[in-house]
Amino acid sequence: MGVREDLKILLVKEKMTLTELAREAERISGKKFTVHSLSQKLVNSSMKYDEFKFLAEVLGYRIKFEKIDIN
Repeated sequence: MGVREDLKILLVKEKMTLTELAREAERISGKKFTVHSLSQKLVNSSMKYDEFKFLAEVLGYRIKFEKIDIN
């Protein structure tokens, strides 16, 4: 799964739209977030890790890396 799918799942879980996420992210950060720019980054797979991490936090989630056994 990619960032696009992960973010969509989080939005559904939180009953939030991309528009609402953009507004909340802008309110929290003080930086400009638009639905168009977020949508384009998701479509083009060009969202930076820090951006995704911040948006996950806005939605109330933390990204967690878990060690796996590959043997």
